[in-house]
Formats: sequence, C-alpha cells, structure tokens
Amino acid sequence: MATVTNPYTWGTGRRKTAVARVRIKEGSGQYVVNGHPVDEYFNTEAERSDARAPLVVADVAGRIDVFVNVSGSGKHAQAGAVMLGLGRALSEFRPDVEAQLREHGFLTRDARMVERKKYGHKKARRSFQFSKR
Repeated sequence: MATVTNPYTWGTGRRKTAVARVRIKEGSGQYVVNGHPVDEYFNTEAERSDARAPLVVADVAGRIDVFVNVSGSGKHAQAGAVMLGLGRALSEFRPDVEAQLREHGFLTRDARMVERKKYGHKKARRSFQFSKR
C-alpha cells in the first residue's frame, strides 16, 4: 500500500489573543482567509501588506496557495498572527529562506499582551480618583 504525502505545510501564528492556522502548498497564488479573499477580509492596506509580507520576502508570491483560519482579537492582531503563521510555514516549506524571514522578524512571536486589571484600581494601572476630604 502506497503512502499518501500531504501537499500542505502548516504554520501557527499568534498575536495578542488571535490565533492563525496557515496551510500553504504549491499553486497559482490563491490567498484565502476564513473563506474570503485576503483583500476582502482585511480592510486596510497596512493589514493586507502585513499578511502578504512573508510571501514577498521569500519571493514566492503568485506561486503558492495560502489558506488561513484565524480567530480571536481584532483585525490588526489577526494580520500579525497570519504574518507569523505564514512565516513559520514558509520556513518549513523552503528552509533556504529561513534566514531572510528571521531577519525581517517573521519568525519572532510578539509577546506583548494586555496587562490584567488589578483590584483596587479602575484599570490595569489607573487608580480610582483620590479625594483627600
């Protein structure tokens, strides 16, 4: 019985509370995010360029199909999660471009998270208004 090879390469990216699961394979340049084309899903040009940046750096735009499932957080954080997931998938798909991807920061997780609210405070650091009398 022949073994079936999976044509997809996977990568997972996270940013704030957004999680992106990215699948890539050789293809015609199709880019789908949650069932919508990338230009339709991300509203601003900054988000679109963030989501496409690893493809441009690896010089594979138009030759790889990208399928993304992303959830959580807002659109900008989702674009950051897609960027990291795509970078990780590309580094596994083409190990020769890993150094370029790392140099541009596409393999580094942005660890900044929202600071938790403390009791006795209005927000994470903002205290309630203080009155002397």
